[in-house]
Amino acid sequence: MNWILAVGAVLIAGILVWFFIPYSPAQAEFKRLVERQNQEPGSPAGVFTEADIAALPPPVQRYLRTCGFIGTPKMTNVKIIHHDVDFILNDRPLQIQCIQYNSVQRPQRIALITTRLYGVPFEGIDAYQEGVGSMTGIIAKNITLFHQTGVAMDQSSLVNCLAESLLAPSLALQDYITWEAIDADRARATINYYGLSASGIFEFDREGLLQRFTTADRRYVDTAGNVQVVSWSAICGDYREVDGIRHPRLLQAVWHLDSGDLVYFDGSDTEILYDVSSNPSRNS
Repeated sequence: MNWILAVGAVLIAGILVWFFIPYSPAQAEFKRLVERQNQEPGSPAGVFTEADIAALPPPVQRYLRTCGFIGTPKMTNVKIIHHDVDFILNDRPLQIQCIQYNSVQRPQRIALITTRLYGVPFEGIDAYQEGVGSMTGIIAKNITLFHQTGVAMDQSSLVNCLAESLLAPSLALQDYITWEAIDADRARATINYYGLSASGIFEFDREGLLQRFTTADRRYVDTAGNVQVVSWSAICGDYREVDGIRHPRLLQAVWHLDSGDLVYFDGSDTEILYDVSSNPSRNS
């Protein structure tokens, strides 16, 4: 009996050590994917000019001026850190940390989510690279709870790149995004890449600040695995000036379901960091 208890104690101790040591396979994979993505060539050097934005719809031009981008270096990629986000995973509320990297030369993004689920470490990798989107959830560092792929995931990932394009406006100037004016405060954008296309509407306030992006080109998958066509929005707010550029600290993601709006990502403390070097791997 004593040896059984001893073995049990050793196993429990080993599990606890494994849970609390910094290393995890998911984070190592995330780092590998970031390094691969950051090997992409940088976008053209230089600063944002009035000539660069002359063909954009008036509200997008106003946004770029209001936020202070004119005269600043064009970014090759962007790093976004979301602190203490209120998040809904399969109807369960969690608080997560999230870090993501978006590239400019072509639409690619990679994000890592970390939290605890029932007291056990949970990690999620949201990837869109080489035109393939995936969402993987891992618990206890080694157990894969889900791994979602497919055309719907590819499409949703492409929409995410479009929704975040004005957070790093070098993306908005790329040939793979086209713009159309709607009115004084709205513009429609369409992204075409990897044989897929998606579009959405950006809405701005009278000051010129981006408030919302809305699209019908994402697919909502419920807890039973059913896929629905549902309107989706990304919401921005609480702008603060950092190094002369105004950034939103509040970022939300919302599904507009028949039963009501589901705010499944609610972040109020966001950092946006740019890499303006010719070698974007420096920002990994």
